[in-house]
Amino acid sequence: MTKRLSEIPISVLDLSPVIKGGCPADSFRNSLSLAQHAEKWGYHRFWLAEHHNMRGIASAATSVVIGYVAGGTSTIRVGAGGIMLPNHAPLQIAEQFGTLESLYPGRIDLGLGRAQGSDRATANALRRTLNGNDGDDFPELLEELRFFFNQPVENQRVQAVPGGGLDVPIWLLGSSDFSARLAGQLGLPFSFAAHFSPQNTLPALAIYRRNFQPSDVLEKPYAMVALNVFGAETDKEAERLATSQHQSFLNLIRGTPGQIPPPVNSMDEIWTPREKLMVQQRLGGSVIGSPETVKKGLEKFLAETEADELIINAMIYDHLARLRSYEIIADIWKNQY
Repeated sequence: MTKRLSEIPISVLDLSPVIKGGCPADSFRNSLSLAQHAEKWGYHRFWLAEHHNMRGIASAATSVVIGYVAGGTSTIRVGAGGIMLPNHAPLQIAEQFGTLESLYPGRIDLGLGRAQGSDRATANALRRTLNGNDGDDFPELLEELRFFFNQPVENQRVQAVPGGGLDVPIWLLGSSDFSARLAGQLGLPFSFAAHFSPQNTLPALAIYRRNFQPSDVLEKPYAMVALNVFGAETDKEAERLATSQHQSFLNLIRGTPGQIPPPVNSMDEIWTPREKLMVQQRLGGSVIGSPETVKKGLEKFLAETEADELIINAMIYDHLARLRSYEIIADIWKNQY
């Protein structure tokens, strides 16, 4: 039986975007503002993502920003979507998220990815991937991290303090099949990055559900799917707002990433046909439009994915327009449209 949108939680994925002419301090304040509004509108969780060496993304020190957002809210869950585990020592992540859970009990999530969230030079600067294994040791790192979150046993020489014995929910994140299969085998919740890998969404969800083994964490699969949504009063205005993300991804393809540019009325004079195709392959699954268009798009997406939860990303230049987009989604969720 197809789920109704109002029957599942909706959440927020934020990268603390740095707009052209802005600064990270502005981005952090806007992230907190968005989280506070999302909490009021009924969103379930607010996740921040780890990226490095990206002038348009301010959430590199992800656990620090999580603490800032959690400290400025009271009920919404706050977490990482995600921490790129190959960049870090598992003990450090256990300590960081153990600290967050100690400060904000029952509200912290830890989503984990196996990508570097950066280029090779940046990965080398992070000093975690000099062996060039490209995340192949992710299962071992995950096992080590989960060990540090376990209740310490007698004579355990190295402990996560705080962290050991605390209940910090761990999610696996993915844009392909690797983490989908691992999450299923371990009985962990899984979040898929349909916001930039739409072509792999249904195959990855099928692999996760097919490989799922009940665990002490979950009795049945739980899949959250990330989606780009741009809502506005009209289809035309929503399409204009979405051009900021289109330009940002185009700049990434061209090897010239930068701050988030203002929207334009048309992309036709900016990208070539080949570049347009490349951007659409990554962002073509986005839902863009008026409240009625967004409602239809979300219902269609939910029917296709059978997601247990949706987490919404909106790389919108103007903060008030970004708030309005999330408000439109919340109103649809509450059946007010």
